[in-house]
Amino acid sequence: QVQLVESGGGLAQAGGSLRLSCAAVGRTFKNYAMGWFRQAPGKEREFVASISWSGGNIYYADSVKGRFTISRDDAKNTVYLQMNSLKPEDTAVYLCAADRRPLGLGRFPAAFGSWGPGTQVTVSS
Repeated sequence: QVQLVESGGGLAQAGGSLRLSCAAVGRTFKNYAMGWFRQAPGKEREFVASISWSGGNIYYADSVKGRFTISRDDAKNTVYLQMNSLKPEDTAVYLCAADRRPLGLGRFPAAFGSWGPGTQVTVSS
C-alpha cells in the first residue's frame, strides 16, 4: 500500500504558474509509474500527465501539452507537476496517482490504482 499526499494548489491568475507536489509513503516509490489527474465540478476525472518508473517515458493530455511538465525525484519520493500558462479551464481538483504494478510505463490511465485526496487549483480570468 502507498499513501499519497498532494500539495501546492491554490489560486492563480490566467497566464500564471503553480507547482504541485505529491509525496509518497509506504512502498518503493522509484519502482512505480506516477500520474496526475484532475476533476472539475460536474465532470469526470481526466488524465493530465504520467511518468514511467524510470522517468524515461512521459505522457501528457493534449489539453496541457506544452504548458505542464511532470517530473519525479526518487530521492524525495515525490512527483511534481509544473503548470505554466494556466487557463480558467484548468480549474479542478488535482489528484496524484500511483501505478498498481511496478516497473510500468504509466501509459494507460486505467493502470493507476492508488490515489491521493487531491489539491484544489483555481485559475481566475
